[in-house]
Amino acid sequence: MIRSLISGTGAYLPPLTVTNDAFLTHEFYDQHQTPLRQPVETTLKKFTAITGIEQRRYAAPGVTASVMGLQAAQQAISQAQVDVETIDQIIVAHNYGDMAYAGAPRDQVPSLASRIKQGLAIKNPFCVAYDLIFGCPGWLQGLILADQAIRSGAASTILVIGTETLSRVIDASDRDSLIFADGAGACVVTKSLSDEGGILHAVVRSDTLTEADYIYSGKANADQEGSPQFIKMHGHKVYEYALTQVPGAMKKCLDESGLPLEALKMIFIHQANEKMDEAILREFYRLYGQTPPPAILPMNIRWMGNSSVATIPTLLHQVMQGELPGYSLQKEDYILLASVGAGMNINALIYQV
Repeated sequence: MIRSLISGTGAYLPPLTVTNDAFLTHEFYDQHQTPLRQPVETTLKKFTAITGIEQRRYAAPGVTASVMGLQAAQQAISQAQVDVETIDQIIVAHNYGDMAYAGAPRDQVPSLASRIKQGLAIKNPFCVAYDLIFGCPGWLQGLILADQAIRSGAASTILVIGTETLSRVIDASDRDSLIFADGAGACVVTKSLSDEGGILHAVVRSDTLTEADYIYSGKANADQEGSPQFIKMHGHKVYEYALTQVPGAMKKCLDESGLPLEALKMIFIHQANEKMDEAILREFYRLYGQTPPPAILPMNIRWMGNSSVATIPTLLHQVMQGELPGYSLQKEDYILLASVGAGMNINALIYQV
């Protein structure tokens, strides 16, 4: 039996911490270009109550997504103790390419994966490097693709990276800009012939008939002349979609894996919104007629913000390294990973440590 094992993890957490107080002087507008009437202090308090976010990380000027991805990759490779020349594929999940500063052109040619391969000084021409744009579930989708390649015999060692600088595509006049952050996470996936540990099962779905524009690129709420395109979303629709569709996808993944609900040690959900993730967890357990046990949902969104494709790999790295108090994983523990984002896309995966 062929299994895909995560043999090393890495993360790059930008050094610049931005607290909610940094936005006290901002003037926020709604999508109709009308200034919000409530005081900024009230807006920030409501925002924290809903999302749980108190601070976020921003990359320093000039530090691009590929630079952060390279840092995370080097850490994962070092931990996995693999020779870079044995890497068969490099999969890099992102959504906006390299941007050196806020409002900079979105540079995606050559691919970020090619730039990271160059940064790793890999000479092997048969190490295939490619990018994946799949919304916030991109890193998890890269992990799923890596597993498929390994199970098919097409690869034995794959580097999967999620990296994003969302601080460079946020509209400062939009209160949703408070959600987003920067970061990078990576893992090395290797082939194993053991029937213990590794990726057991995955489920993916895409809904696009009416859902494709829930998260999109658009102009500034303040309608500044000549402003670039920023990340935008219909927040209520995203929340409703996630709450109604993600728990079912998680259940489908777990049921098809053959594991009972009680086997799960932890559940890693894309760090988009603290209250939304908690609601998804409750609904997932409700589908089994149960309530969630304590300490099953690790979270870092309160001090990390939402870094899109980087949230799950950075969180997984922190837990595996014992950096998140109250959470630890042991050999043979089962975990469920799930994400939702632009597309709209959902994926879920069962992994045995």
